[in-house]
Amino acid sequence: MKKILLLSDTHSFLDSRVLDYAKDADEIWHAGDIGNLDVTDALRKIKPLRAVYGNIDNAAIRQEFPEDLFFELEGVTVFMTHIGGRPNRYAKGISEKLSKLNPQLFICGHSHILKVAFDKTREILYMNPGAAGKHGFHKKQTLIKFELANGKAQNLVVIELADKTPTDL
Repeated sequence: MKKILLLSDTHSFLDSRVLDYAKDADEIWHAGDIGNLDVTDALRKIKPLRAVYGNIDNAAIRQEFPEDLFFELEGVTVFMTHIGGRPNRYAKGISEKLSKLNPQLFICGHSHILKVAFDKTREILYMNPGAAGKHGFHKKQTLIKFELANGKAQNLVVIELADKTPTDL
């Protein structure tokens, strides 16, 4: 079993509360719009990190992280990218990638809207953790914590950070 902390859209801001939640995770996953490598450096000091770059990320971040990640962990195949859309309204090119890769879990960010849904047509669990940073229209910073075990995602918990005032890195 692996405990995962999933976040996205930090936009150069890493809330100290994220680091507290990360301590209980086995891995941290970041679904893009990192903003600054200081964010990923701080996360890597705590736990192993898997991340993709987002549309606001500069060349240094794009050299460090890929646009797409496809991997298997605890019997679950995972596809992560930043701009993914949502079930029945996937972003351009995503449907083709989903058909080719056939993941069990599809993760994206970009929208700043937390959403978890099962795409019955593709039999894929979709997760977008919303936004963990301060930049954007979202009212709360959100994260998702879940476990991967025996070929499935389970024990999913949505984490809402109450305000956007803590100090950044």
